[in-house]
Amino acid sequence: MEQLDPHILTAETEFTIEFFEVDSMRIAWHGNYINYFEKARRILLEKIGYTYIDMEKDGFAFPVTEVKVKYMKSLHFGDTCRAKAILDEYENMLKVNFELYNAKTGELTTKGSVSQMCVSLDTGKSLFVCPKTFTDKVEAIIRAGGFKD
Repeated sequence: MEQLDPHILTAETEFTIEFFEVDSMRIAWHGNYINYFEKARRILLEKIGYTYIDMEKDGFAFPVTEVKVKYMKSLHFGDTCRAKAILDEYENMLKVNFELYNAKTGELTTKGSVSQMCVSLDTGKSLFVCPKTFTDKVEAIIRAGGFKD
């Protein structure tokens, strides 16, 4: 597999850190950062045109197999977070890298990645390639030079 250009298959979303997401110091609780990754990953999959609903209709699920997070600076109650998802691997598994920023200051606060393995809903068995429907969509976007926003 050739290395993907990290700027071709990216998606971003912004949201406010809510009071129910923070600890007593008004800092976003560390476990919520995985949810922030998910917000960006969902937007990325929508831009690709292969959502979780599409996966299910095709008979596949993509359970998470690995999560990595590097916390560099805290997000606080009321901050606006800009979450960026970058597709890193799509042929044998789904791997997405993430960057979270404080949208007001532009500071990078968190980096991470999530890996997901394709599983057949019919058999429950892991597959070692992603569905052709998905890979065809990704490859068409790559051939076109990226998303056309």
